Amino acid sequence: MIYVLDIDAHGEPEMSGKDIRLERIMDRNVGRAVIVPVDHGMTMGPIAGLVDMKETIDHISEGGATGVVMHKGVVPYGHRSFGRDIGLIVHLSASTSLSTDPNAKVLVTTVQEALKMGADAVSIHVNIGADTEPYMLKDFGAVARECKEWGVPLLAMIYPRGKSIQNAYDVDLIKQCARVGMEMGADIVKTSYTGDIDSFREVVKGAIIPVIIAGGPMMNSDKELLQMVADSIEAGGRGVSIGRNIFQHRDVTGMTRAIADIVLRNATVDEALEHLQ
Repeated sequence: MIYVLDIDAHGEPEMSGKDIRLERIMDRNVGRAVIVPVDHGMTMGPIAGLVDMKETIDHISEGGATGVVMHKGVVPYGHRSFGRDIGLIVHLSASTSLSTDPNAKVLVTTVQEALKMGADAVSIHVNIGADTEPYMLKDFGAVARECKEWGVPLLAMIYPRGKSIQNAYDVDLIKQCARVGMEMGADIVKTSYTGDIDSFREVVKGAIIPVIIAGGPMMNSDKELLQMVADSIEAGGRGVSIGRNIFQHRDVTGMTRAIADIVLRNATVDEALEHLQ
């Protein structure tokens, strides 16, 4: 079982709204997720892979992703694919690369707005160590309260970023970021991979809630990316939230399927690579 369920008066398990919605973005058989964020248009503009949103979502869906993250304005133009439904996570936070402080994320959408659009979950972005960290944490708390009230799963994307952060992949910093997500009431936390299985196992253990990894900048090779995914799963990670390394890949469907094979079907890296030959 993925979740701890309450038992009703007749001895039957009760599922909350969060439980039901979580199953739309996390595979119920293994309790893991393959999420593809496509919210980069807000921060970076219409970059490659994010111009024809319908086509991109079709490829991602065909590859077997369990969910996508997008801003509210994109939902009418790209959520539903021609093949299969895919979990919708509406992103509530935003900033642009043109800002004097791109690390300062502000709320631009509410939980209620996301629900009206049919969202299965919402996500927020918090940068620990940024000058505006206190305001982002305050917003985090407010969103977590709304999510609890409405039964909406909350994905928290949390990274160590700011003038005082010298190594954004330091295990102690990543551990703290993941723990902040749990302490604040997130259901899933997304953060960076620390670079090796043993250190990332510490992150997972300290977080308690499911931890999924970001993809980061474009990787040097397909095998490097898939090995990172496999290592994170071996360490106890519960999936990925990878954007550019999927939607800017030469074979979006193939890369999505390769990652899904590892995360959802326990394939080896070499087995997953067969989809990209």
